[in-house]
Amino acid sequence: EAPEVRLKAVPAKTEAKVKALKAKKAVLKGVHSQRKKKIRTSPTFRRPKTLRLRRQPKYPRKSAPRRNKLDHYAIIKASAMKKMEDNNTLVFIVDVKANKHQIKHAIKKLYNIDVAKVNTLIRNKCL
Repeated sequence: EAPEVRLKAVPAKTEAKVKALKAKKAVLKGVHSQRKKKIRTSPTFRRPKTLRLRRQPKYPRKSAPRRNKLDHYAIIKASAMKKMEDNNTLVFIVDVKANKHQIKHAIKKLYNIDVAKVNTLIRNKCL
């Protein structure tokens, strides 16, 4: 026959007191662990690159989207028509700041054709 063991309920106040005393003892003792030193491979200190998050705006800064500067603006002059017939070439007026990649992409989007080559010519504003 095993002896009967009765567990006595410990009041919460005493439990808290014991816990607090343990914490006090730990604080008084302090932490004396050794931290490993980082090996420096360069005499110059370089500031570490920290995390840079993308902006999450609450509202759009521009009320309307930007105007498309590569809208359909084909030239239908005699010289342009001759180029079209003889050299299989289209002539357009585009924005001065548009680069060849943008022009190529715009033509592909407008006419669904593959552009072999883009030749640009910066000319005076008057037509």
